[in-house]
Amino acid sequence: MVEFRLPFFGHGGDYNPDQWLDRPDVLEQDIEYMKEAGITLVSVGIFAWAALEPEEGKYNFSWLKDILDKLHAAGVSALLATPSGARPAWMSVKYPEVLRVNNGVRNHHGNRHNHCLTSPVYRDFVTKMNTRLAEEFGTHPAVVGWHISNEYGGDCKCELCQEAFRGWLKNRYKTLDNINKAWWTAFWAKTYTDWNQIRSPEDIGESAICGMNLDWKRFVSDQTRDFFRNEIAPIRKITPDLPVSINTMTLFNGLDYSSFKDDVDFFGFDAYPMWGGKSDYDVAIETALTYDQVRGYGNRVWSLMECTPSQVNWQDICRMKHTGLHPLVSLQAVAHGSDTVMMFQWRKGRGAAEKFHGAVVGHDSTNKTRVFKEVKQVGEMLKTIRPVVNAETHAEVAVIFDQQTRWALSYAQGPRKKKDYTGVVKEHYEALYKMGLNVDVIDCDKPFDGYKVLAAPYLYMVRKGMKEKLEAYVQNGGTLVVGFFSGLVDESDLCFMDGAPGPIRELCGVWAEETDALYDHQRNSFVMEKENELGLAGEYACSWMCDVLNLEGAKAVAHYGSDYYKGTPAVTVNKYHKGKTYYVASRAEQKFYDDFYKALIKQAGVQPLIEDVPDGVLAQKRVKNGREYLFVMNFSREERTIRVPEGCDLLSGEKTTGEITLNENGAAVIEIA
Repeated sequence: MVEFRLPFFGHGGDYNPDQWLDRPDVLEQDIEYMKEAGITLVSVGIFAWAALEPEEGKYNFSWLKDILDKLHAAGVSALLATPSGARPAWMSVKYPEVLRVNNGVRNHHGNRHNHCLTSPVYRDFVTKMNTRLAEEFGTHPAVVGWHISNEYGGDCKCELCQEAFRGWLKNRYKTLDNINKAWWTAFWAKTYTDWNQIRSPEDIGESAICGMNLDWKRFVSDQTRDFFRNEIAPIRKITPDLPVSINTMTLFNGLDYSSFKDDVDFFGFDAYPMWGGKSDYDVAIETALTYDQVRGYGNRVWSLMECTPSQVNWQDICRMKHTGLHPLVSLQAVAHGSDTVMMFQWRKGRGAAEKFHGAVVGHDSTNKTRVFKEVKQVGEMLKTIRPVVNAETHAEVAVIFDQQTRWALSYAQGPRKKKDYTGVVKEHYEALYKMGLNVDVIDCDKPFDGYKVLAAPYLYMVRKGMKEKLEAYVQNGGTLVVGFFSGLVDESDLCFMDGAPGPIRELCGVWAEETDALYDHQRNSFVMEKENELGLAGEYACSWMCDVLNLEGAKAVAHYGSDYYKGTPAVTVNKYHKGKTYYVASRAEQKFYDDFYKALIKQAGVQPLIEDVPDGVLAQKRVKNGREYLFVMNFSREERTIRVPEGCDLLSGEKTTGEITLNENGAAVIEIA
């Protein structure tokens, strides 16, 4: 692995000079504006294949060299992109096998990511292009790393991919008997007797085998990673000291990004929250979850690779960021571990799909806009907090967001059609984060030791080895929270035969005999037991799904308030060696999670970053060389006063002596020695 360690914060974004090669005046203006806005890093060449290789085997790198030379002279570094996200038309026409197939029909040339992940022809073209790019620009002084392709995603179902899928299955299952058992193919007479009978799930074929659907997702993710490895092979060989990155997408369901952790030097992330639809505070919490998730992919510093300085053009309603919001949300990304604030895009194009997508420089080509001024403000802010660059993030609490579990849950037919995996996880995360805690968001493959509190809100699938990891975690003193509808299936999506929550039944100390699904308008309640160990009182609304529990060593903390299971346990605690496991048997209102986790972290000895966090204020901490950097951010749209430790606010230069007052969109970055 190659560390991504810039001596400064990267500030910039996607730069597409290949769209303006006939306008040298525009390119000259770009450089001057970049210097004014404090731009330090841009991604170049992302969709530039047609400009780099206008005809097969005929390369044109002169324009790219000219741009890199000018960027370097202006003090701007570059992440050099590989252009595999979109191929030139000549390739699609001459070599149609590079195009994807779905439902038996091969796509025409067009759009992006319309390439077959398996095609040896396309892989060969990518290898040739990346080899030439590395040879030409690998030692260019402007280039500090590689931006590999762009937002990997999608699948192909051509015969090459079908054969690759069968090979993947043979490696995983070894025999057809094992596949038939894992996929439960006796259902509807689907037993396979020859490998060639197996095809990918598709609308015109098989789509009801849950285990097959899950394995296809795994295969596509693994095949994408294999394609990525093919991309970087010449780059690793020719430029071994340059780090490589992929830009991942917000809560993207198509790939298991965490599986890339051993191949990617640093993860990029494209964040496009829907600002303006809800309160800034609510959107900031949702955004924080995604930031902590991408940080958890590699447990390293990451890069905010794309965000909009103003608005997008693809949401149902594309609101502008209100005045002062862009600097604040840029700071939030840094607070959560990003060492860059990169935007899409530097300059708006004149045509095609993204001509109205927000940019630093608009169609008016001026630097007098509100947006440009705020981008400039971010550049100045990043210079001011430069001591924070490369700082780490440590957390004592974690929430499990597991992509494979999310996939498996989505294929389960019942007890509700909508499962809302992300929404359920977010409710637990929100309760912890807004208390003023650093929170890690991890998948089931990550180590659990070191956390005082671990939340598994929706542990529908318990993969091999997970039982032992959870037991060891609790046995050694950890506090585990398990949510409803957990422990139902194994890694093949086969139901356990010893009652829910399956392998963790003893750990939880309960048996979930039934799961009742409620209509959207229906509510039940958690009625807190008198003198329960968390000190909670009264009732909390619950809904969605309700596990009907039997105690098997656990103790009730709350019981249901109504329906045929009125009076049965709804929240339980089970002491297990040095630790304990809580089971929350339904989806509760947010106030329950807030009060529940507040009591829980106090019991577990977790100390918030700041005490009594006011509503609308969020806090995060990074550490470096024995110093702490406490970020305090006001998303409330009103003035807030916050108690903070003594230190020095890097943004204002003023000492903090116990209390600070932040205006709307105000923030502080407090250095604590």
